[in-house]
Amino acid sequence: MRKNRFIIRFLMVMLGCWLSVEQANADSIYVQQRQENRYDKRVHYYRKHWEALIPTQFVMQNAGNMGMISLGVGWDYGKRRQWETHLLFGYIPAHQTSRGKLTTTVKENFIPWSITLWPNANKPSAPLNWKQGWSFEPLTASVYVNTVYGHEFWKSQPGRYPDKYYEFMSTKFRLNVAFGQRLTLEIPYEKRKATRSISLFYEVSTCDLYLRTLLIGHSVPLKDVIGLSIGVKLQTL
Repeated sequence: MRKNRFIIRFLMVMLGCWLSVEQANADSIYVQQRQENRYDKRVHYYRKHWEALIPTQFVMQNAGNMGMISLGVGWDYGKRRQWETHLLFGYIPAHQTSRGKLTTTVKENFIPWSITLWPNANKPSAPLNWKQGWSFEPLTASVYVNTVYGHEFWKSQPGRYPDKYYEFMSTKFRLNVAFGQRLTLEIPYEKRKATRSISLFYEVSTCDLYLRTLLIGHSVPLKDVIGLSIGVKLQTL
């Protein structure tokens, strides 16, 4: 009698296990066979494009014809992340005027090469070594447009000046070009918190107004036409 009860319980346990396996297989087959509908595709499409708007960089720069100090965000893209777009907001302190001024700059960078100087250690448990993870970018080329807010600056020539006195030049917007170099420290993956890498850079820049002055007045010193700026970039994503 006890032997029959044991056999019956054993068969019931085996039957329960078999039903659980069959149910799991049925669920997995259902998930595999389910196809993405138009709603899912639209949701994925919107998420993909909205995620592209998340900044991947934070930038702080001094001078560069955009203010004494400028802060902003940036996005990098391309197969080697060789393209960058920066949106910066700067401040010009009161110097020869009664008040300070704000600026906005839209900047496009191109970084054709990056040279690894000292790679990071491959061991996950290796301690943070500031002598490792360095790379050098020997050339950066930038084109940017910036504007200064204030009634003193105008987009088109005011009527108080003779016709074509300033020709096409505007005091509201400046077109700038710059060339520079960068030194980057990549944080090891296990040690990252909010930043993936830190870059220090410098740029030599000029703007359309300075170039025009140089072409018209050959006696203008070169140091009055070009400017030096330095900055730091934090790569977050």
